Formats: sequence, structure tokens, C-alpha cells
Amino acid sequence: MPTVAPLDLDGYCLFASFIGEVPVYALADGTVHRLDNGHIAVQMHDGLTCAALSLDRKALITGGEDGLVRALNKGGTAGEVGSAGKKWITALATGPQGAVAFSAGKTAWVRLSDGTEKEITEERSIEGLAFAPKGLRLATARYNGGTLHWVATAGKPIDLEWKGAHTGVTFSPDGKYVVTTMQENALHGWRLDDMKHMRMTGYPAKVKSWSWSARGKWLATSGAPAAVVWPFSGKDGPMGKAPMELGTRGDAMVTAVACHPAEDVVAIGYNDGMVMAVRFADSKEILLRRGGKGPVSSMAWDGEGYRIAFGSETGDCGVIDIRG
Repeated sequence: MPTVAPLDLDGYCLFASFIGEVPVYALADGTVHRLDNGHIAVQMHDGLTCAALSLDRKALITGGEDGLVRALNKGGTAGEVGSAGKKWITALATGPQGAVAFSAGKTAWVRLSDGTEKEITEERSIEGLAFAPKGLRLATARYNGGTLHWVATAGKPIDLEWKGAHTGVTFSPDGKYVVTTMQENALHGWRLDDMKHMRMTGYPAKVKSWSWSARGKWLATSGAPAAVVWPFSGKDGPMGKAPMELGTRGDAMVTAVACHPAEDVVAIGYNDGMVMAVRFADSKEILLRRGGKGPVSSMAWDGEGYRIAFGSETGDCGVIDIRG
């Protein structure tokens, strides 16, 4: 039976993950809590709006209401990455070669590891950011679609058009697809080689959490009484195919998903605090946590795939060890 080490915090947990093997929890009040031979809290911002892990898992990057972007390393040392002046940081993303992108209003900045910075301006507010898995290409999400920008070269931006408000964006791990979350209960996607549209609809609620499977064949999402898992193998991705529904519960909604780093398994968090792991191949379910005080808001596996850091909207957080 998996074991749960609880961590009771005060407030909304926006982001739970691991820096290296150290569990970290970023709260909306601006604090980041580390479990490193004890519980250590670091005040990162006057109010925290977004967070992301660096691709090498060595730092947590955070954005705040104070307009700052900061990095926290494994040892607990924090430093400034960038600033948007007095505007709130609305989105951020981490990319290859230590790149960090962050946005405020209609402007995004990309800061490279050598300290150079590029500014990108859109006609609409930028709500989401994502780097392509290879090459320094950045996708934005905005009203009526998104844009693809080359960061290190002078290539012309490419518009991804689809009516409606797009609130988040992700690249598939093979770089062939871009998918956005929408203000309506739907996802929208583009196959980049021919800009073919993909509509992923039918959700009873907004999709607020998503996670790619280890080999990029599946995209697991929240927003329904089950984890809705779209197939991305084959030439057409999810077009014309029905998604899998894993971990279905008639009396609860999925609020967070996190795919295992090596196996085709997804951890699913629900609005009553329950956490379950489900295998794609046969839908086999394992209960990881019975329930809690509030909806699971964020989850992530460690690099080894044995532990899950989870956070909730009410601050009851912790670490699940599947080895028992």
C-alpha cells in the first residue's frame, strides 16, 4: 500500500513538484515550501501567480504579482531571473538550454542562459507560453488562437487562428502538434506540418491540468469525472478518435493529472482530494490517497517515478510514495 507523508500548509497550492529529489510547494501567498531534511519556507513574491520547473529539474522558476520572475535552486537559494515592471506575471515557461519565457499583458520576454533577452509583443494579452521540445521556438496562447515565434533567429512568426479565448498552450513531445486550453470547455490543436485543426470537446468543465505520457503518445487532461486521455500516436493524432476515460468516478471531478516519467501510467487527483494511479493498457486502478480537505490543484512525479508531490486548493499537501 502506498504511503502518504502529509504537509499541512495555509493557502492555495499553485504548484507541487520536485527540485532534484526535494519536494517543493509554491503557494499563492508567495511562499515556496521545501522538504529538505525538515520543512523550510522561502518568501519568493508578494503574491505568486505561476511556477514551472526548469527542464534539468535543478530550479523552480516562479512569477509574481510583484512583476518579478525568480529562480529557487535545490539548496534553497533564490535569485532574480527577470522583471515585467509593476505588472503581474501572467504566464511562464521553461525551455531548452536554460531558456525562460514570461509574460505580462501583451508582452512576453525570453531570457536565455547567457543573459540575452528577447521581447515579443502580441495584439492581445498573452495567457499561456510553451517552448518546443527542440530548438528555441516559443508558442503563445491568446484571444483567437496563438502565435509561434522563433527566439534565436529572425524567422517570421506564424499565427495559429481559432476563434475564442485560449488560456494555455503546450507542444507535443515530438514537436508535431500544438494544443491550447480554451475558456470554453474544450481543447484546440494544430498539426504543424499542414496546420490541420483538431477540436477536442465534450468536457463538462474547463481543462485546468494536462500532462503528456512518457513517450508522448497520450495527452491526459482534467475537466471531467474521469481523466480524459487523447491519443497522439499515428499521423492524425486525436482526429477522428475517441479519448480513453481513466479513473471514472460518478460523484467527483478530476482536477489534476500527472503522467509517470517512464511508464504509461497517470496519477489522477480529484475535487475531494482523492488521488489514484491508473495504467493506460488495462485501466487498472490503484488508490494512492483516500481524500482530503480540498480539490487537488497540482501534482508531479519525481525523476525516478516512485514519489508524487501533490498540493490542494486548501493547502493540504504532501508526498505519496508508491513503494509503501
